Amino acid sequence: MNTEKTDAIVSRLLEKWPEPKTELKFSNPFQLLIATILSAQSTDSRVNMITPAFFKSYPRPKKLAKEKPDVIAEKIKSTGFYRNKAKSIIACCQRLVNDFGGEVPDDIESLAGLPGVGRKTANIVLGNAFGKPGIAVDTHVKRVADRLDLSHAKSSDDVEKELMKIVDEKKWTVFSNLLVLHGRYICQARRPKCEKCAIVDICSCKEKTV
Repeated sequence: MNTEKTDAIVSRLLEKWPEPKTELKFSNPFQLLIATILSAQSTDSRVNMITPAFFKSYPRPKKLAKEKPDVIAEKIKSTGFYRNKAKSIIACCQRLVNDFGGEVPDDIESLAGLPGVGRKTANIVLGNAFGKPGIAVDTHVKRVADRLDLSHAKSSDDVEKELMKIVDEKKWTVFSNLLVLHGRYICQARRPKCEKCAIVDICSCKEKTV
């Protein structure tokens, strides 16, 4: 498959979302990294409710790296799975301090190797905080890619690999951000709003309603 279909998808969806970006609020790579860890099994809006106060208390990795898990867990409780997230955040910050001088690395291998961070989170940080191309595959991207007949892979890593082959590298971040927004607001899991879809004519989903 060539890039013609994916180029058309990007072009049309850009008309609705001219500046596609993560809906997580952040001021620097560190904040986006932590916010993305918090967003697992939660929503961006929920995470955005707690991060302003959280980052005011913990502006840098060093303080977080020394904090007790129970203290962090209480502050992030509303995001769900808070005990595991607290442990991951502390371990991640300890690695940042010990191995990277307290700075967030800007390469996929180093980022994905941090505790609590996989390729999805790494690509979100790379693309949205560092401006480096990356396809971040979350549940929305995976679902929309399947419906559009772009990838039917089971694992997120395999979906990423397949999309990387058919999307222009310069558009990787834009493409994944667009699919997230499209999946969140239009191509929803239970009731896709096909009547409002800008790419319905090139969609291969058997459950299309138009």
